[in-house]
Amino acid sequence: MSWVVMIVVCNTAKAIEETEPMSNAFDPLNASILEMQAAIGSGQFTARELVELYLQRITDWDPLLNSVARTNARARDVAEELDRERVLQGIRGPLHGIPVLVKDNYETYDMPTSAGSRALEGFFPKRDAFLVQRLRDAGAIILGKTNMHEFAYGITTVGSAFGATRNPYDTQRNPGGSSGGTGAAIASNFATVGMGSDTCGSIRIPASHNNLVGLRGTQGLSSRTGIIPLSHTQDIGGPLARSVMDLALVLDVTVGFDPRDAQSAEGFGHIPQSYAAGLNGGALQGARLGLLEDLLRIDAEDEEVALVIEQAANEMRALGASVERVRVDDLQSLINTRIDGFFVLIRDFKQDINAYLADNPEAGVGSLAEILSRGDYHQAIEESLRASEAMDDASETEYLEELNNRERLRQAITGLMAAKGLDALIYPTIRRKAALLGETQPGSNCRLAANSGLPAISVPAGFTPDGLPVGIELLGVAWDEAKLLNLAYAFEQSTRHRRVPLLKTLADDSANPTDHPEIPPDLPEEKTPDG
Repeated sequence: MSWVVMIVVCNTAKAIEETEPMSNAFDPLNASILEMQAAIGSGQFTARELVELYLQRITDWDPLLNSVARTNARARDVAEELDRERVLQGIRGPLHGIPVLVKDNYETYDMPTSAGSRALEGFFPKRDAFLVQRLRDAGAIILGKTNMHEFAYGITTVGSAFGATRNPYDTQRNPGGSSGGTGAAIASNFATVGMGSDTCGSIRIPASHNNLVGLRGTQGLSSRTGIIPLSHTQDIGGPLARSVMDLALVLDVTVGFDPRDAQSAEGFGHIPQSYAAGLNGGALQGARLGLLEDLLRIDAEDEEVALVIEQAANEMRALGASVERVRVDDLQSLINTRIDGFFVLIRDFKQDINAYLADNPEAGVGSLAEILSRGDYHQAIEESLRASEAMDDASETEYLEELNNRERLRQAITGLMAAKGLDALIYPTIRRKAALLGETQPGSNCRLAANSGLPAISVPAGFTPDGLPVGIELLGVAWDEAKLLNLAYAFEQSTRHRRVPLLKTLADDSANPTDHPEIPPDLPEEKTPDG
C-alpha cells in the first residue's frame, strides 16, 4: 500500500471511529467504504460475499423500484480475484473490493451501454469510460448499470429501454433524474456507491430526492470520455453516495486529467492530493454562508421545501456559521434566457449525439434524425428530441450569445460572494418534493451551477412532513470542491439527516410493481461479450 493510500485510510478511518462506531456484527446497510474495508480486512467478510449480498438484495427488492438496468455477470469472479490480490499483495486503496453501480450512459466493455434508450439496444462498447477505468484500476467492482432518464434528457427517470424508476421513499413518486436509477439504488443499499452524470441537476436532484450526497464539480474536474453526451459544455460525471466521506473517496480516484478530454486539463493545479484526507468536521465554525433568496421561494408551492431549508440554515448557524440572506442582481434574467436557459443544452445535444454516433457505428443508429424516424424513444422525451433536431446552423450567433451570458452569470455569482466574503451560497437543490409518477417535476434550481460551470454539492437537509427527503445545495467559486465537501461534511456529521428507506413497508403497502406497464418484472444479468 502506498503512503498516500495509507494516509487516506488511516485519517479517514480515525474520523469514522470518532463519529460512526461499528457494531460487532458487520451490517452493510449503513456501512461506509472504510467500515467495509475494515470488515473485509479483519476477515468478517470477503468482497465476493459482499457482491453476493448486494446481488441478492437487488433480486429481492429492485422489482419494487426498477433502479438497476442490468447486473454484471463478471462481478463475482472479479471479486474473487480482488480477494486473492488482497491476501497476496495488499489492497490498492480504499475502493479495493467495493461494489459500484454506474449509470447506463457510461461505456463498459463487459456490459451494453444504452443510455436508457431502445435506439441503442445491444450497443456493446469495446472499452470503458475513463471514470469506469479509474474505478477498476482502484480495485472497485462494477456491479451493474443503473436506469436513467433516456439520453439523460429529463429529471424523472423514464426511458424506452427500461421503463420508469420509483423512489424508495415513496414508490408512487419519481427518484429524480436523470441519474435516478443510481440515486434509488444507492439509497436502497444495492451497492456501496454509484456513478451518475450531471448536465443540469442530474446528480444533485437524485441526491436530493433519495437522501444522498451528490457533487457537480467545476466544469472540467472529471473526464467526459466514454459518457454518452447530452451537452459537451455542461456534462460532467461524478458519484452519488450515502455520505460525504464515501463521495470524497470516489472523487480521489476519478477526478483529474484525461488526455482524451481537453476540458479536464483545466483542473491542473486545482485538485488536492486527497479530498477525503482533508475532511474537517468543524468546517462550519466561522464559515460565512449566503442563503440565496432568489432560489428559495419562486412559487407558493415551494413553501414546504423552503421551510426545511430554513431549518437547515438554522442548524448551520448553531454549528458556528453566519448565514445571511442574499440576492444576486438580475439573477432570474441571467438564468432564464433563451428557452428558459436551456438553449445551449438543446443545441448541443443534436451536435454531440450525432458526433458520438458517427464515431460509434456499432451503436446501430446513425443520427438523432434516424432515432426520431424509427420512433425508438419514450414519448416523455419526444418534445425534447424534436427541439434539438430543429436546431440548425443559423442558431450559431444565438449560441455564442448564450455562452457569453453564462460568463456574465458566473461573474454575478462570484462578484456577490467576493463582496460579501462568502464561503458558499445555499439554497434548495430542488424547490419541490418528488412528484408523483407520470407528472412533471417542477422546482429545479439546476441552472445556477450548470450554466455557470461552478461547483455545487447537495447534502441531506431533512424531510417534508410526509417523509420525503429534501436536499440543500452549497455552491462555491471555481475549484472550491474541497471547501464545499468540508462544509457539507460538517453539516452531515452533526445533523445525521440520512434515513434508510423502509422497503419492506413500501412493499407491503404498494400494489404489485409488475402491474405498472413501464416496469419490467425481470432483471437481466448480462453475459460477457464473448458469451
